[in-house]
Amino acid sequence: MEQKEMFSLLMRYLVIVLLGAFNLAAFYFIFTPLTVYPVFWIISIFDDNSGLLAGNLIFFKGDYAEIIPACVAGAAYYLLTILNLSTPMENKKRIRDILFLFGSFLVLNITRILIFLALFAYGFSYFDITHILTWYFGSTLMVVLIWFFSVWIFKIKEIPVYSDIRRIMRDVVKK
Repeated sequence: MEQKEMFSLLMRYLVIVLLGAFNLAAFYFIFTPLTVYPVFWIISIFDDNSGLLAGNLIFFKGDYAEIIPACVAGAAYYLLTILNLSTPMENKKRIRDILFLFGSFLVLNITRILIFLALFAYGFSYFDITHILTWYFGSTLMVVLIWFFSVWIFKIKEIPVYSDIRRIMRDVVKK
């Protein structure tokens, strides 16, 4: 493995560790406003009396809903980042891929929040169970599908982590 490749590999995994070491604060700092403001903006189109209070608290159809960190899903962005950074690829492809991953998840997450706000506001009787099932299973499925779709769109041939380990082992065996 060339020195440039080794440096790239070390930097990719260092970034993964650093992003996780600070309790995903970078993801919440970036994606909380990118989630809350579009949700509020779309809701305000349908309800003139809606309001955004205390940063993440939305008043809609006479009820309050708080977009908590779990709604923002910083861990999902982190998982997408891990999948991206632990897969060998050219830097241009990596940047396009991460933008696609984050953009897709952001749009789907905002859509999910809007659907649940509407279900809650209109008294959907199975709101709690639907919310819980979506939380436990839907979010994971959404991340996996976005990653597989990204692999297909960007023609990613490598496997996260495994391809790096295989490359290192091949170099070790050569020596």
